[in-house]
Amino acid sequence: MPERFRTDATLPSVFPGPAASRSRMDLVLTIVFHPDTGRIGERCSVPAGNAELLLGRQHPDFARLSATTGVPLGDPHLSRRALGLSRRTAALLLRRPADSCACRVDGEWLSGECELDSARLQRGVILQLAHSVVLLLRQAEAVAPGMQAAGTAGLLGSSAYMYSLREQLTRTAHSGLDVLISGETGTGKELVARAVHACSARAERPLVAVNMAAIPVGVAPAALFGSARGAFTGADRASSGYFQQAAGGSLFLDEVGDTPEHVQPQLLRALQEREIQPVGGTPERVDVRVISATEAELDAADSGFRSALRHRLGSARLRLAPLREHPEDIGELLCHFLRQACAETGTPPMLPDPASDPVAVARWADLFYSCQRHSWPGNIRELANCARQVVLDSAADPRTPVLVLPQSPAAVAESAGGRPEQPVQLGDEALRSLLEQEHYEISRAARRAGMSRQALYRRLPQLGLRLASQVPTGELQRALHSCGGDAAQAAGHLRVSAVALRARLRSSAANARPEPDHGD
Repeated sequence: MPERFRTDATLPSVFPGPAASRSRMDLVLTIVFHPDTGRIGERCSVPAGNAELLLGRQHPDFARLSATTGVPLGDPHLSRRALGLSRRTAALLLRRPADSCACRVDGEWLSGECELDSARLQRGVILQLAHSVVLLLRQAEAVAPGMQAAGTAGLLGSSAYMYSLREQLTRTAHSGLDVLISGETGTGKELVARAVHACSARAERPLVAVNMAAIPVGVAPAALFGSARGAFTGADRASSGYFQQAAGGSLFLDEVGDTPEHVQPQLLRALQEREIQPVGGTPERVDVRVISATEAELDAADSGFRSALRHRLGSARLRLAPLREHPEDIGELLCHFLRQACAETGTPPMLPDPASDPVAVARWADLFYSCQRHSWPGNIRELANCARQVVLDSAADPRTPVLVLPQSPAAVAESAGGRPEQPVQLGDEALRSLLEQEHYEISRAARRAGMSRQALYRRLPQLGLRLASQVPTGELQRALHSCGGDAAQAAGHLRVSAVALRARLRSSAANARPEPDHGD
């Protein structure tokens, strides 16, 4: 029989190879702060290959994951060629071109080149361009543009992690399964639980939230499952428990890891059979979806938590990452919490816009830069508290709370002692604009910029400016002639201080005055 007609031939064995990674990682630039605060959270990818990416005012384009097109940073204080990024083997080279705007890399001002190894890129590197734009450069999940955000109101953030979480949350909510949410303190477990309920078919029914750690051990069965009349002394009528109160809706058991051991079997039966037994009563059916949350390790041998109950609670599981694992969202969340804190306290809106004073923009950029460098052990809750503190402590300009300042003893002591705010680092364009606003009066401009007059004097040549005493006599006379002898108008034309110019003119007049003739 020809080989092709054989039906008993042995087929080759096939073995599965290693599972492919669900996503690849790429270098991503995320906007942490921008004078147009609506752009915070936009991102762009550093292209693969050896070609240098020139980051600046007009290139590259930044956009949210849900957008298919973007726009450049566009801030006028940025150089057109502010920073070059070139890939190297397991590293990235940063190069600041000559005569470009100032650039800060992880707290250090860059004067030439620096190389970032893969470990730093995995952690994230914070960049500041001029005084006005803060970016996070970090290895992050590479996603295709146009990724759609799931409709889960209240869960903010434009990182790939947050998009993925919202999608996973939506699928979980629609499944109808019981959900176990795990995560560190402050990661937003209750907010996620409420979003699961709101996105589910039970959204129009009640959501009852219970903190299991707050229920006294002795009354836990009655609190959860209710009690019949006469079940115990003083029970002159039947009372409903949390399961009955959540009928048709969802029951949120926060800190479920603190459930008393003697209650766990009853809770397991309620989950398995959808049947509860009130204290002193008869079993009854319940229609409830249970959403639980914990920061405890329920798998630990000493947790005192039944494995069967853990598995039943986690028919579907959502793990919330700590904020340090998705730092791309810090800027956007901080913006939201600042607006929220202003509304809560009746404070007028504080955040800047592109037309705001450059010094104010610089102070806001410095605040966001400091917050991006903080580790946030308390996660999103700590960030929200920080925003409230900023609103309470600030007047016209933001004040950075002590908790996000560099934690050296000297820094903490200076902050606690009411030291004046740190001087901001203004780029050339911003400082030139500030001097123009102050009519080139050095003392006033230095005070607003938080720098000494001597430091500002040293910056004048690179700004293309000079002192009134340095204007050549011929140029001064021509300016006065064209301005009809008006010293203030001539000072504006020459871009010097009117006060200093008048002082020079008085001095010149005094020196030119002829000596009196006393005769022989």
